[in-house]
Parts: sequence; C-alpha cells; structure tokens
Amino acid sequence: MEQDWQSVCHVAVAAAELLRPNVVVAQGLMCGISEHHMKHPGTLSLSPGAFLAVLDALIDSMVRAGFRNVLVLNGHGGNNRPCRGIWDQFLLKYQINLHFLPYWELLTVEDGKELLQSGHKPDAFSPGHAQEFETSFALAAFPENVRTQMWMDQADQTPALATAAKGEAFIARIVERLTAYVREMIEGSRVAAIPPHFP
Repeated sequence: MEQDWQSVCHVAVAAAELLRPNVVVAQGLMCGISEHHMKHPGTLSLSPGAFLAVLDALIDSMVRAGFRNVLVLNGHGGNNRPCRGIWDQFLLKYQINLHFLPYWELLTVEDGKELLQSGHKPDAFSPGHAQEFETSFALAAFPENVRTQMWMDQADQTPALATAAKGEAFIARIVERLTAYVREMIEGSRVAAIPPHFP
C-alpha cells in the first residue's frame, strides 16, 4: 500500500501547488481494501465496511468545515468498486460537488501506447500492480523504495522495463490533468450529478 498512498499523495500535492491557495490536501489513508493481497505476509487491509465508514467520516468532516467541492483522489485499485457502488449514497447525503477519481484514470490508452513497452489494454489505461507503470512512477518520485536487484530473481521481468524518465512523463501528465480537473470543479464547470431521491 505504501506505493499507492505515496503515489496519490505525490500527485495531489503537486496539483495543489499549482492551484494554491484554492486547494487543501488532506493526508491520504495508508490502508485500503486489500483482501486480494492477503496471501502476501504483512499486508494490511480494511474491510469494505470499515474503509467506507472512515471515508464517510472524513467527507463529513470536510462538509462540516464548509467545503463544497471535495475530490476523493484514489490511489488503490481495491477501493474502486466499493466506492463506486456507494457513491450515489454519498452524493445524496452530502449534496455537494463530491467526486471520486482513481488518479490513473487521468491517463489514456494513448499514454500507455506511447510510454509502456510491456503492453496496454485496448479500452482503458491500466496501471497493473508493481509493473512497468508503478515502478516507473516510484523510480521518478521515491527511488529509495525500488529494489531493482529483485528484478533478476523473479520470472516476471516487466518491472525491469521501468525508467525514471517514463515515471516523470506519467507524473507530469497526471498532475497537468488533475490540476485541470480540480480547477473545473472550483470554477463550477465540472459538477457531480446528484441523483434524485425516490418519490
């Protein structure tokens, strides 16, 4: 999870710097819904209910503080389906411009074709797990966390295709598009549609 929360915080802070003083970045959660990684010793995971309860409390805190534009920028794939499954309820409850966005969704298939040697999905950008994208990101943003010597000891050599230059290119594109996304929220041109209550 360290890769996930460090990455999402990295792009959030970089975008906020460009939008200063109009944006506040709350500290990211260091744990998410990771049942799919539990076979790896040392994995920490929250149940979907626990994660969503914490997220609900954090959104509530922001709303009570007076924020009307809130972006939950996600860095962990295991959080996607639970959050998207409940998001309409959060919109109904809070009645604000509330968005959920996995940061890698700011990248396109064309970005993958251009920057990834290991291949790409034809319909959407996919970051993979500890593969070329995430490893490139880490080499650019926090290289001290990358254990390059491990590449030689595993069957999957995909992480060895990663470079800091690719990571810098991905980060620059994400930050540019995230900045535009948040600016549009602030200006009112990107507004979350609040579903109607049942009659």
